[in-house]
Amino acid sequence: MRMNKKVLTLAGVVALTAMSLAACGNNDKNKASGDLNVTLKANPVTLDPAKTIETPSESMQIQSFEGLLKYDKNNKVVLGEAASQPKVTNDGKTWTFTLKKGLKWSNGDPVTAQDYVASMRHWADPKTKSQAADRVADLENYEQVSKGQAPTSALGVKALGKDKVQFTFSKKLPTVNVRNNFASNLKPVNHRVLSKEGSKYGSTSDKAVYNGPYKVVNWTGGSDDNWSYVKNNQYYGKKNVHMNKVNVQVTKDNNTAQNLFKSGKVQETSVTADYVKGNKNNKELHTSLMATQYYLYFNGKNDLTKNENFRQAVNYAFDNNQLAKKVLQDGSVGATGWVPKGDMKNPKNGQDFAEEAGHLQKQNKKKAQDYWKATQKDLGKKNMTLNLLADNTDDQKQVAEYLQSTLQKQFKGLKVEVTTLPHAQHVSRDFAGKFELNLTDWNSDVPDASDFLSLLKTGNKVNFTNNTDQKLDDLLNQANDGTKSASERYKLLQEANKQVHTNADGVPLYTAAQAHLVSKHVTGLNYGPFNTVAQYQYAQWKK
Repeated sequence: MRMNKKVLTLAGVVALTAMSLAACGNNDKNKASGDLNVTLKANPVTLDPAKTIETPSESMQIQSFEGLLKYDKNNKVVLGEAASQPKVTNDGKTWTFTLKKGLKWSNGDPVTAQDYVASMRHWADPKTKSQAADRVADLENYEQVSKGQAPTSALGVKALGKDKVQFTFSKKLPTVNVRNNFASNLKPVNHRVLSKEGSKYGSTSDKAVYNGPYKVVNWTGGSDDNWSYVKNNQYYGKKNVHMNKVNVQVTKDNNTAQNLFKSGKVQETSVTADYVKGNKNNKELHTSLMATQYYLYFNGKNDLTKNENFRQAVNYAFDNNQLAKKVLQDGSVGATGWVPKGDMKNPKNGQDFAEEAGHLQKQNKKKAQDYWKATQKDLGKKNMTLNLLADNTDDQKQVAEYLQSTLQKQFKGLKVEVTTLPHAQHVSRDFAGKFELNLTDWNSDVPDASDFLSLLKTGNKVNFTNNTDQKLDDLLNQANDGTKSASERYKLLQEANKQVHTNADGVPLYTAAQAHLVSKHVTGLNYGPFNTVAQYQYAQWKK
């Protein structure tokens, strides 16, 4: 999901005639030309960045919006709409950017500093009801603004004329976190269009305008399976956008997606573990790990799942390596702890955060059985039933079945029922707290352990457990108060990491891999751990 994001993530065959893909010019594999045709495995919800917390919507916005910083074709953070690197003052708390000259929205309006101001205020405004407002939560006065205790004009962002925008944070933040957040999330909105459309902004493609390499056209809302990205001729970098049009088809059935690719009707599609297992030597197959960790969450309001002995029992129940290698088989790796490997490094010696933490998540069948017996004693019951909520994608169904089978096998008297839903409905149930056990994920934007550890912080909108751990809160608050050196902060985050495992509010399961089929006729589509969606502005037909 952002949750991806999360981004966050599908049965039924989508009719091919809706997009007339066969007529788009790539059936002749010897002559690569025409439109680029791609698939997406779930429906986007919105084009409003402030309301986006799942991967399909982010995928659509990556093509159509650009911030002050962006990711280049090699997934490095570089200048976007900023003319130069920011001026950082006020002991690192104030960042001032100057915009490139001549920037325009797709409707011809100039892109101004006020657009960035309007966007950040839109995120923080409680009327927006943003589920991703944590992305602007470090701006000065955010707490008061988000609670309606101060006007949005009090938020730590202001325009210094038309071409300078200044951000003031409530505390000094790690530079890499700020840069990645600007590149990944903090996109502007045309303040005039936002004012005109109000709460309907971004609900369809004609209720937004675009400053990125593409315009979104013919997207009519969250149930739409087909739309296109058309080259934005107002984009300052249009000369380097080689695909004039990209057609998107939501294809929820994996076999359908693979057949579309095999027949040459699409040039990029994601594939699941079943395909990866049997096609590891396919040169058109691209796999890589993401900064995405999957977890099993417990609902803190359910009698069984809020029981600490039960949570501990489940934490010792699973063999994460078996789950990754035998069930998924797509390059995913079993989680050793709450924070995935490859996320953060020790500022002193460069060692990996997760590796230094050690193997905190490990199967122990005896401990699992002992905790289960203690659970039965606590609740005075021998037989209990739970429901497990998951996405209805093929890979998540397989993971859910593994979790179901393992729990029922290890815990005599426990019955686990599985409910699988389309991604958007799953996300809705997450936020409503309508689950008992919940298979969910988090896709991080920054190489920082705090992003994962804060998932269980009191008050975090994506703390779906609804549990409170004051010790964890205190450690995270100390680590992120802006006064600690990098080494001091790192040490506090390691302590917070241990506390997460002590409390056992969730179970880390695996670090996810992504797999895509990319036509041999196409180059420029790359995928990185913190930028998992291909940027079509870099795609080219091979000559």
